Amino acid sequence: MTLAIAALIALPIFSVLGSVFTDSGEIWRHLVDTVLGRYVFNSLWLMLGVGVGVTVVGVATAWLVTMCRFRGQSFWEVLLLLPLAAPAYLLAYIYTDILDYFGWVQRFLRLIFGWQSAQDYWFPEVRSLGGAIIMLILVLYPYVYLLARVAFLEQSVTTLEASRALGCGPWKSFWAIALPLARPAITAGLALALMETLNDFGTVQYFGVETFTTGIYRTWFGLGAPQAAAQLAAVLMLFIAGLLVLEKWSRHQAQYYQTSNNYDKPQAYELQGWRAGIATLTCGIPVFFGFVVPVGTLLEMAFNRPQARFRTQFWEFAQHSFVLASVTAILAVAIALILAYGQRLNHSLWMALGVRIASLGYAIPGSVIAVGILIPMGKLDNAIANFFQAQFNISTGLLLSGTITALVFAYLVRFLAVSFGAVETSLGKIKPTLDDASRSLGYTPIRTLVSVHTPLMWSGLLTAAMLVFVDVMKELPATLVIRPFNFDTLAVKVYQYASDERLVEASVPALAILAVGLIPVIFLSWRIAHVRNE
Repeated sequence: MTLAIAALIALPIFSVLGSVFTDSGEIWRHLVDTVLGRYVFNSLWLMLGVGVGVTVVGVATAWLVTMCRFRGQSFWEVLLLLPLAAPAYLLAYIYTDILDYFGWVQRFLRLIFGWQSAQDYWFPEVRSLGGAIIMLILVLYPYVYLLARVAFLEQSVTTLEASRALGCGPWKSFWAIALPLARPAITAGLALALMETLNDFGTVQYFGVETFTTGIYRTWFGLGAPQAAAQLAAVLMLFIAGLLVLEKWSRHQAQYYQTSNNYDKPQAYELQGWRAGIATLTCGIPVFFGFVVPVGTLLEMAFNRPQARFRTQFWEFAQHSFVLASVTAILAVAIALILAYGQRLNHSLWMALGVRIASLGYAIPGSVIAVGILIPMGKLDNAIANFFQAQFNISTGLLLSGTITALVFAYLVRFLAVSFGAVETSLGKIKPTLDDASRSLGYTPIRTLVSVHTPLMWSGLLTAAMLVFVDVMKELPATLVIRPFNFDTLAVKVYQYASDERLVEASVPALAILAVGLIPVIFLSWRIAHVRNE
């Protein structure tokens, strides 16, 4: 059963890879001759810019709030996670409204300096590759910050104190000791941020940056060429595979081990005067531009402009999002529990391989998963329709493609890894002796899982469900492609309003998405605060 579930979850991945061997005719050659190079170029520059940015911001802020003491330091520990609640496409819409020609920033500059038109001055274009890089950095740096801070917290105080005893100052201790020890965690956070960069659709599409995700959408719906879209998705998967290989290689090349188990809190570097000011500014800039400005702008729109009032449709979209997220969260936890428990009972190579393949979905962009699902489901729908038409003269139409079932399946493929990680960690904390004891009492494996393990795992199961719920609420690319007709979610409606330059009307659903996104931020803040105590 476990292998069957793993194979089903992995089906979209194999479907996309199989498209490489199909002939898409002149469409693929047209893409190669015209836009493929631009997709590769923009995607590489996007990854490079975001990678450098999230690493610098994430590592710097993590080191400051963990190893230094300055005014407000304990507050910044929590505040630095807040931008994680905001999808990048929300920031793209908001900063375009603020910084474009008719935004309040340029209007204020024209008023102050007496400029009459755009020809009188130069202002950076927010709808550009550079603008997309900045938007993504502001919302993705918490991935690096989170893992780097946990790594700094878990470093042995003996090692750090030894470096100080040898005359190493703060900078030398950071570069020579703390940073190498935290390198695996930083690399993992960077890989997550880059995967989310490749998955982004709303930001790059709104800014007019041609990447693989926008190309897949345009090829499928604009050119009507699903096979060519699948081949673009396969090329994008090469980028993902490269990231995974790079992360594994980096971890292998830099294996560092603690030589002491003394994890007591080390003596912090006291920052005062201008040093404390720089530390506060370093921590404050990403929080201000990544959370305070977007939330403040949305609140101003929601409460001060009449067209942003709650409408009947809002509750309909919220209900759609809530139902989809709830159903997906429950199924994801159940499937993750089956996979993790099956792996616990069966240590074979095939079982481990099947589980790992099924957990690859989080590394695959939503647009790629959508293509990998719609192609085989479309073929299955056609086969069923032809059979019923031939045998019973009945037209069945589309039974799976473009349905809620297909959409939930896409979510499961995309976010199963999130729930599996939490469930596997929680299950791993239960001693195998409990399994032996339950079997000696005549319990079957299923009864052991239900009656023994599940009550002990409630915290991990709820954590997994919460994380999947929030991710589904924010997911845009897969929802945009697979959703049924006239079935919109909050994320889709925000995208549609913003695309129509109706940002004020998008403010209420955008705030709802942000509010839901704060749930894991609060939880993660609480967990980090208890790392030392655990």
